[in-house]
Amino acid sequence: MEETVLDKQNIAEEITLKPAGRKPKLGFLGVGWIGRNRMEVISNSGAGEVVCISDVTSHNLEEAIKSVPTAKTAGSLESILEQDEIEGVVIATPSAFHAEQTRLSLEAGKSVFCQKPLGRNVEETRRVVETARQQNKLLYVDLSYRHTNAMQEVYKVVQSGELGHIYAVELVFHNAYGPDKAWFYEPKLSGGGCVIDLGVHLVDLALWSLNFPGVKDVKSFLFAKGKPISMAEGKVEDYATASIALETGTHMQLSCSWNLPAGQEAIISATFYGTEGGVALKNINGSFYDFVAERYYGTKTERLSSPPDDWSGRAGVVWAERLVSGEGFSEEAEEFVKVAEVLDKIYGR
Repeated sequence: MEETVLDKQNIAEEITLKPAGRKPKLGFLGVGWIGRNRMEVISNSGAGEVVCISDVTSHNLEEAIKSVPTAKTAGSLESILEQDEIEGVVIATPSAFHAEQTRLSLEAGKSVFCQKPLGRNVEETRRVVETARQQNKLLYVDLSYRHTNAMQEVYKVVQSGELGHIYAVELVFHNAYGPDKAWFYEPKLSGGGCVIDLGVHLVDLALWSLNFPGVKDVKSFLFAKGKPISMAEGKVEDYATASIALETGTHMQLSCSWNLPAGQEAIISATFYGTEGGVALKNINGSFYDFVAERYYGTKTERLSSPPDDWSGRAGVVWAERLVSGEGFSEEAEEFVKVAEVLDKIYGR
Protein backbone atom coordinates (compact mmCIF):
# COMPACT_ATOMS: atom_id res chain seq x y z
CA MET A 1 0.00 0.00 0.00
CA GLU A 2 2.98 2.32 0.44
CA GLU A 3 3.05 3.28 -3.20
CA THR A 4 -0.48 4.73 -3.03
CA VAL A 5 -0.27 6.87 0.11
CA LEU A 6 0.08 10.10 -1.87
CA ASP A 7 -2.85 9.11 -4.07
CA LYS A 8 -5.04 8.49 -1.04
CA GLN A 9 -4.10 11.79 0.54
CA ASN A 10 -5.30 13.60 -2.55
CA ILE A 11 -8.34 11.50 -3.47
CA ALA A 12 -10.79 14.33 -2.83
CA GLU A 13 -9.03 16.58 -5.32
CA GLU A 14 -8.06 13.96 -7.89
CA ILE A 15 -11.49 12.55 -8.54
CA THR A 16 -12.72 15.84 -9.94
CA LEU A 17 -10.43 15.26 -12.92
CA LYS A 18 -11.73 13.21 -15.81
CA PRO A 19 -9.37 10.57 -17.20
CA ALA A 20 -7.72 11.48 -20.46
CA GLY A 21 -8.46 9.43 -23.55
CA ARG A 22 -10.60 6.33 -23.46
CA LYS A 23 -12.94 5.27 -20.70
CA PRO A 24 -12.92 1.72 -19.32
CA LYS A 25 -15.98 -0.24 -20.41
CA LEU A 26 -17.86 -1.54 -17.38
CA GLY A 27 -20.55 -4.04 -16.51
CA PHE A 28 -22.79 -3.60 -13.48
CA LEU A 29 -24.17 -6.58 -11.57
CA GLY A 30 -26.90 -5.52 -9.14
CA VAL A 31 -28.48 -2.09 -9.60
CA GLY A 32 -30.62 -1.62 -6.54
CA TRP A 33 -30.30 1.80 -4.92
CA ILE A 34 -26.63 1.47 -3.99
CA GLY A 35 -25.59 -0.23 -7.23
CA ARG A 36 -27.51 2.32 -9.28
CA ASN A 37 -25.93 5.18 -7.33
CA ARG A 38 -22.42 3.85 -8.00
CA MET A 39 -23.28 3.38 -11.66
CA GLU A 40 -24.62 6.92 -12.02
CA VAL A 41 -21.67 8.52 -10.21
CA ILE A 42 -19.07 6.65 -12.28
CA SER A 43 -20.93 7.45 -15.49
CA ASN A 44 -21.52 11.12 -14.69
CA SER A 45 -17.89 11.62 -13.61
CA GLY A 46 -16.66 10.47 -17.01
CA ALA A 47 -14.42 7.87 -15.36
CA GLY A 48 -16.07 4.89 -17.02
CA GLU A 49 -18.55 3.83 -19.69
CA VAL A 50 -21.59 1.81 -18.63
CA VAL A 51 -21.84 -0.93 -21.25
CA CYS A 52 -23.98 -3.59 -19.61
CA ILE A 53 -26.37 -3.91 -16.63
CA SER A 54 -27.75 -7.02 -14.94
CA ASP A 55 -30.20 -7.46 -12.07
CA VAL A 56 -32.66 -10.18 -11.08
CA THR A 57 -35.33 -7.54 -10.40
CA SER A 58 -36.96 -6.01 -13.48
CA HIS A 59 -37.82 -2.78 -11.67
CA ASN A 60 -34.16 -2.21 -10.80
CA LEU A 61 -33.19 -2.73 -14.43
CA GLU A 62 -35.87 -0.34 -15.66
CA GLU A 63 -34.75 2.40 -13.29
CA ALA A 64 -31.08 1.90 -14.15
CA ILE A 65 -31.71 2.10 -17.89
CA LYS A 66 -33.43 5.44 -17.36
CA SER A 67 -30.11 6.77 -16.09
CA VAL A 68 -27.96 5.19 -18.79
CA PRO A 69 -30.24 4.48 -21.79
CA THR A 70 -27.33 3.44 -24.03
CA ALA A 71 -26.44 0.47 -21.82
CA LYS A 72 -27.41 -3.08 -22.72
CA THR A 73 -29.06 -5.48 -20.29
CA ALA A 74 -27.79 -8.96 -19.48
CA GLY A 75 -29.55 -11.86 -17.88
CA SER A 76 -26.66 -12.99 -15.72
CA LEU A 77 -23.09 -12.40 -14.63
CA GLU A 78 -21.99 -14.97 -17.20
CA SER A 79 -23.54 -12.83 -19.94
CA ILE A 80 -21.50 -9.86 -18.75
CA LEU A 81 -18.28 -11.85 -18.57
CA GLU A 82 -18.71 -13.17 -22.11
CA GLN A 83 -18.35 -9.65 -23.49
CA ASP A 84 -14.68 -9.13 -24.33
CA GLU A 85 -14.98 -5.35 -24.43
CA ILE A 86 -15.88 -5.17 -20.74
CA GLU A 87 -12.78 -4.47 -18.64
CA GLY A 88 -14.31 -4.19 -15.19
CA VAL A 89 -17.34 -5.37 -13.24
CA VAL A 90 -19.08 -3.47 -10.45
CA ILE A 91 -20.81 -5.85 -8.03
CA ALA A 92 -23.64 -4.74 -5.72
CA THR A 93 -25.50 -7.95 -4.94
CA PRO A 94 -26.34 -9.58 -1.56
CA SER A 95 -23.27 -10.37 0.55
CA ALA A 96 -23.51 -14.15 0.13
CA PHE A 97 -22.67 -13.80 -3.58
CA HIS A 98 -19.81 -11.28 -3.39
CA ALA A 99 -16.86 -13.66 -3.09
CA GLU A 100 -17.96 -16.10 -5.78
CA GLN A 101 -19.08 -13.44 -8.25
CA THR A 102 -15.89 -11.48 -7.74
CA ARG A 103 -13.74 -14.59 -8.17
CA LEU A 104 -15.55 -15.56 -11.40
CA SER A 105 -15.14 -12.04 -12.76
CA LEU A 106 -11.43 -11.99 -11.98
CA GLU A 107 -10.92 -15.40 -13.56
CA ALA A 108 -12.65 -14.09 -16.68
CA GLY A 109 -10.02 -11.36 -16.90
CA LYS A 110 -12.08 -8.50 -15.48
CA SER A 111 -11.11 -6.08 -12.74
CA VAL A 112 -13.68 -5.75 -9.95
CA PHE A 113 -15.21 -3.09 -7.73
CA CYS A 114 -17.31 -4.86 -5.08
CA GLN A 115 -19.60 -3.76 -2.31
CA LYS A 116 -18.53 -4.66 1.22
CA PRO A 117 -18.03 -7.21 2.58
CA LEU A 118 -15.83 -8.81 -0.04
CA GLY A 119 -16.34 -12.13 1.75
CA ARG A 120 -18.47 -13.40 4.62
CA ASN A 121 -15.33 -14.47 6.46
CA VAL A 122 -11.58 -14.23 6.16
CA GLU A 123 -11.21 -17.45 4.16
CA GLU A 124 -13.58 -16.25 1.43
CA THR A 125 -11.85 -12.88 1.39
CA ARG A 126 -8.37 -14.40 1.20
CA ARG A 127 -9.33 -16.63 -1.74
CA VAL A 128 -10.68 -13.67 -3.70
CA VAL A 129 -7.56 -11.59 -3.09
CA GLU A 130 -5.33 -14.48 -4.14
CA THR A 131 -7.35 -14.84 -7.35
CA ALA A 132 -6.87 -11.14 -8.09
CA ARG A 133 -3.15 -11.57 -7.55
CA GLN A 134 -2.96 -14.60 -9.84
CA GLN A 135 -4.93 -12.81 -12.57
CA ASN A 136 -3.11 -9.50 -12.03
CA LYS A 137 -6.41 -7.61 -11.88
CA LEU A 138 -7.32 -4.50 -9.92
CA LEU A 139 -9.58 -5.39 -6.99
CA TYR A 140 -11.29 -2.67 -4.94
CA VAL A 141 -13.97 -2.73 -2.26
CA ASP A 142 -16.48 0.06 -1.66
CA LEU A 143 -15.13 1.20 1.72
CA SER A 144 -16.74 4.52 0.99
CA TYR A 145 -16.03 6.47 4.17
CA ARG A 146 -12.33 6.58 3.34
CA HIS A 147 -13.26 8.87 0.49
CA THR A 148 -15.17 11.53 2.39
CA ASN A 149 -13.42 14.89 2.56
CA ALA A 150 -13.67 14.74 6.34
CA MET A 151 -11.91 11.37 6.61
CA GLN A 152 -9.23 12.53 4.20
CA GLU A 153 -8.47 15.36 6.62
CA VAL A 154 -8.42 12.98 9.58
CA TYR A 155 -6.08 10.66 7.68
CA LYS A 156 -3.66 13.50 6.94
CA VAL A 157 -3.47 14.47 10.61
CA VAL A 158 -2.92 10.90 11.79
CA GLN A 159 -0.27 10.30 9.12
CA SER A 160 1.53 13.56 9.93
CA GLY A 161 2.57 12.30 13.36
CA GLU A 162 1.51 15.54 15.02
CA LEU A 163 -0.77 13.65 17.43
CA GLY A 164 2.26 12.00 19.00
CA HIS A 165 1.68 8.43 20.13
CA ILE A 166 -1.90 7.47 19.30
CA TYR A 167 -2.96 5.34 22.23
CA ALA A 168 -6.75 5.16 21.78
CA VAL A 169 -9.25 5.03 18.92
CA GLU A 170 -13.01 5.17 19.57
CA LEU A 171 -15.23 3.84 16.77
CA VAL A 172 -19.02 4.22 16.76
CA PHE A 173 -21.71 3.44 14.20
CA HIS A 174 -25.26 3.32 15.56
CA ASN A 175 -28.06 3.08 13.00
CA ALA A 176 -31.59 3.78 14.24
CA TYR A 177 -32.88 1.54 11.46
CA GLY A 178 -32.19 -2.05 10.47
CA PRO A 179 -31.79 -3.66 7.04
CA ASP A 180 -35.02 -4.17 5.12
CA LYS A 181 -33.91 -7.36 3.33
CA ALA A 182 -34.46 -10.74 5.01
CA TRP A 183 -31.06 -12.11 3.99
CA PHE A 184 -29.29 -9.65 6.31
CA TYR A 185 -30.67 -11.61 9.26
CA GLU A 186 -29.46 -15.03 8.06
CA PRO A 187 -25.82 -15.50 9.13
CA LYS A 188 -25.13 -18.02 6.34
CA LEU A 189 -26.10 -15.35 3.81
CA SER A 190 -24.81 -12.20 5.49
CA GLY A 191 -21.80 -13.44 7.44
CA GLY A 192 -23.03 -11.55 10.50
CA GLY A 193 -25.07 -8.58 11.64
CA CYS A 194 -24.22 -4.98 12.41
CA VAL A 195 -20.48 -5.68 12.76
CA ILE A 196 -19.99 -6.93 9.21
CA ASP A 197 -22.52 -4.40 7.88
CA LEU A 198 -21.41 -1.25 9.72
CA GLY A 199 -18.39 -2.09 11.85
CA VAL A 200 -16.41 -3.13 8.79
CA HIS A 201 -16.19 0.53 7.78
CA LEU A 202 -14.91 1.63 11.17
CA VAL A 203 -12.34 -1.14 11.56
CA ASP A 204 -11.08 -0.31 8.06
CA LEU A 205 -10.84 3.42 8.78
CA ALA A 206 -8.85 2.88 11.96
CA LEU A 207 -6.42 0.29 10.61
CA TRP A 208 -5.95 2.20 7.34
CA SER A 209 -5.16 5.44 9.16
CA LEU A 210 -2.68 3.64 11.42
CA ASN A 211 -0.96 1.83 8.50
CA PHE A 212 -2.43 -1.57 9.37
CA PRO A 213 -0.48 -2.54 12.48
CA GLY A 214 -0.67 -6.08 13.78
CA VAL A 215 -3.60 -7.04 16.01
CA LYS A 216 -2.63 -8.48 19.38
CA ASP A 217 -5.97 -9.34 20.97
CA VAL A 218 -9.73 -8.97 20.38
CA LYS A 219 -12.51 -9.28 22.95
CA SER A 220 -16.15 -8.79 21.99
CA PHE A 221 -19.76 -8.96 23.17
CA LEU A 222 -22.64 -9.56 20.76
CA PHE A 223 -26.35 -8.99 21.45
CA ALA A 224 -29.61 -9.69 19.65
CA LYS A 225 -32.74 -7.94 20.92
CA GLY A 226 -30.96 -7.16 24.18
CA LYS A 227 -29.73 -10.69 24.90
CA PRO A 228 -26.12 -11.93 24.61
CA ILE A 229 -25.57 -14.32 21.70
CA SER A 230 -22.83 -16.22 19.93
CA MET A 231 -22.64 -16.80 16.18
CA ALA A 232 -23.04 -20.54 16.85
CA GLU A 233 -26.68 -19.88 17.77
CA GLY A 234 -27.59 -19.07 14.18
CA LYS A 235 -28.52 -15.47 14.99
CA VAL A 236 -27.04 -12.16 13.89
CA GLU A 237 -26.17 -9.38 16.31
CA ASP A 238 -27.97 -6.05 16.35
CA TYR A 239 -25.60 -4.56 18.96
CA ALA A 240 -21.91 -5.23 19.47
CA THR A 241 -18.91 -3.93 21.34
CA ALA A 242 -15.32 -4.98 20.84
CA SER A 243 -11.96 -4.12 22.39
CA ILE A 244 -9.11 -4.45 19.91
CA ALA A 245 -5.51 -4.27 21.15
CA LEU A 246 -2.89 -3.47 18.53
CA GLU A 247 0.74 -4.50 18.64
CA THR A 248 1.72 -0.81 18.65
CA GLY A 249 0.09 -0.36 22.06
CA THR A 250 -2.96 1.39 20.62
CA HIS A 251 -6.36 0.35 21.96
CA MET A 252 -9.40 0.44 19.67
CA GLN A 253 -12.93 0.41 21.09
CA LEU A 254 -15.76 -0.42 18.68
CA SER A 255 -19.52 -0.04 19.21
CA CYS A 256 -22.10 -0.55 16.49
CA SER A 257 -25.79 -1.38 16.21
CA TRP A 258 -28.99 -1.63 14.25
CA ASN A 259 -32.34 -0.33 15.54
CA LEU A 260 -30.78 1.42 18.54
CA PRO A 261 -32.97 4.06 20.27
CA ALA A 262 -30.20 6.59 19.74
CA GLY A 263 -32.44 9.68 19.65
CA GLN A 264 -31.43 10.37 16.05
CA GLU A 265 -31.06 8.49 12.80
CA ALA A 266 -27.37 7.74 13.11
CA ILE A 267 -24.31 8.27 15.29
CA ILE A 268 -21.09 7.76 13.34
CA SER A 269 -17.58 8.65 14.47
CA ALA A 270 -13.94 7.64 14.39
CA THR A 271 -11.87 9.48 16.99
CA PHE A 272 -8.10 9.20 17.40
CA TYR A 273 -6.50 10.27 20.69
CA GLY A 274 -2.76 10.87 20.93
CA THR A 275 -0.33 12.28 23.45
CA GLU A 276 -0.38 15.57 21.52
CA GLY A 277 -4.11 15.93 20.86
CA GLY A 278 -6.94 14.30 18.96
CA VAL A 279 -8.76 14.25 15.64
CA ALA A 280 -12.18 12.92 14.68
CA LEU A 281 -14.54 12.10 11.86
CA LYS A 282 -18.13 12.75 13.00
CA ASN A 283 -21.55 12.85 11.42
CA ILE A 284 -23.68 15.86 12.26
CA ASN A 285 -27.38 16.22 13.04
CA GLY A 286 -27.86 12.45 12.90
CA SER A 287 -27.07 12.41 9.18
CA PHE A 288 -25.81 9.36 7.29
CA TYR A 289 -24.17 11.66 4.73
CA ASP A 290 -22.92 14.88 6.37
CA PHE A 291 -19.55 14.66 8.13
CA VAL A 292 -17.09 17.00 9.76
CA ALA A 293 -13.43 16.58 10.66
CA GLU A 294 -12.37 18.11 13.97
CA ARG A 295 -8.93 18.60 15.51
CA TYR A 296 -8.77 18.64 19.31
CA TYR A 297 -6.30 20.57 21.47
CA GLY A 298 -7.28 20.11 25.12
CA THR A 299 -10.56 22.03 25.40
CA LYS A 300 -10.19 23.68 21.99
CA THR A 301 -11.80 22.34 18.81
CA GLU A 302 -10.71 23.27 15.28
CA ARG A 303 -12.97 22.41 12.34
CA LEU A 304 -10.96 20.93 9.46
CA SER A 305 -13.74 19.97 7.06
CA SER A 306 -17.47 20.64 6.78
CA PRO A 307 -20.35 19.71 4.46
CA PRO A 308 -21.39 19.81 1.72
CA ASP A 309 -19.44 16.92 0.29
CA ASP A 310 -20.88 14.79 -2.49
CA TRP A 311 -18.85 11.67 -1.58
CA SER A 312 -21.36 8.96 -2.44
CA GLY A 313 -19.86 6.75 -5.14
CA ARG A 314 -16.46 8.43 -4.98
CA ALA A 315 -14.64 5.15 -4.29
CA GLY A 316 -15.95 3.71 -7.55
CA VAL A 317 -14.62 6.69 -9.48
CA VAL A 318 -11.17 6.19 -7.94
CA TRP A 319 -11.25 2.51 -8.97
CA ALA A 320 -12.31 3.35 -12.54
CA GLU A 321 -9.59 5.97 -12.89
CA ARG A 322 -6.98 3.51 -11.67
CA LEU A 323 -8.35 0.96 -14.12
CA VAL A 324 -8.09 3.29 -17.10
CA SER A 325 -4.45 3.96 -16.22
CA GLY A 326 -3.78 0.26 -16.77
CA GLU A 327 -3.25 -0.67 -13.14
CA GLY A 328 -3.35 -4.37 -12.31
CA PHE A 329 -3.24 -6.10 -8.95
CA SER A 330 -2.22 -3.94 -6.01
CA GLU A 331 -0.88 -5.34 -2.75
CA GLU A 332 -3.20 -2.97 -0.90
CA ALA A 333 -5.89 -5.62 -1.53
CA GLU A 334 -4.31 -7.49 1.39
CA GLU A 335 -5.94 -4.84 3.58
CA PHE A 336 -9.31 -6.45 2.89
CA VAL A 337 -7.96 -9.67 4.39
CA LYS A 338 -6.61 -7.88 7.46
CA VAL A 339 -9.98 -6.25 8.14
CA ALA A 340 -11.75 -9.60 7.65
CA GLU A 341 -9.37 -11.18 10.17
CA VAL A 342 -10.45 -8.67 12.82
CA LEU A 343 -14.14 -9.22 12.06
CA ASP A 344 -13.68 -12.98 12.37
CA LYS A 345 -12.06 -12.48 15.77
CA ILE A 346 -14.97 -10.28 16.86
CA TYR A 347 -17.30 -13.09 15.82
CA GLY A 348 -15.19 -15.74 17.57
CA ARG A 349 -14.51 -17.57 14.31
